[in-house]
Amino acid sequence: MPEAKRLLILGGTGEAVALAHRLGRLPGLKIITSLAGRTRAPAAVPGDMRSGGFGGVSGLVKYLLEHRIDLVIDATHPFAARMTANAAAACLAADVPRLVLSRPPWQSQPRDRWVRVPHAQAAAAALSELGRRVFLSTGRQDLAPFAGLGRIWFLVRAIDEPAAPLPLENYEVILGRGPFAAEDEAALMQAHGIAVLVSKNSGGQATHGKIEAARRLGLPVVMIDRPAVPEGLSVQSVDEAAAWAESHCIT
Repeated sequence: MPEAKRLLILGGTGEAVALAHRLGRLPGLKIITSLAGRTRAPAAVPGDMRSGGFGGVSGLVKYLLEHRIDLVIDATHPFAARMTANAAAACLAADVPRLVLSRPPWQSQPRDRWVRVPHAQAAAAALSELGRRVFLSTGRQDLAPFAGLGRIWFLVRAIDEPAAPLPLENYEVILGRGPFAAEDEAALMQAHGIAVLVSKNSGGQATHGKIEAARRLGLPVVMIDRPAVPEGLSVQSVDEAAAWAESHCIT
């Protein structure tokens, strides 16, 4: 009987979880899901799980070779640019087939008031003209550019309670894990007097409610565009990623 193929899923998204469950039933495939370790209670997935970084490109190459990884599916967050770049370089060096699973970005609708910016620094610069009560929905890794905006009050949502004060002068933290309904997001924004939403263009349904809520309330959205990604094979759905993995398991 041929040895099972070893698939490394670089996780951090709902799509990564769904893919692991989908492929967990596939005979002849051993799954290892790797997470960055930022969430204290990640969702359980079939197969093995590891947490934490690899130590850059060289560390990931070493991991791929030592664990005899046959396939890599990069299902990290669309804004995890460094991990995606490291995975591209490491898989090339180790000669391991790599696929990127990246859900489609959101598209603006006729009633949306999007201010599109290339990065968080540009988002912070845009706020002075838009409002002083901001729903800052970028994740805790991208708060530093907003640190000097003392005249602006921020509402920040996190999955886990922050272990240390955030690098903001005026803010409130609320805890929650998606999906979030548009009705609830609109009520949240109204309760806190939100004037503007700042969001990354992450795509997907779990957090789209805030975008729809801002549309209903007529609020501007400072939308941070996705970073550029290395060249390589990419798909937008779990079905396509599963089909790719299955094709590599056929002997």
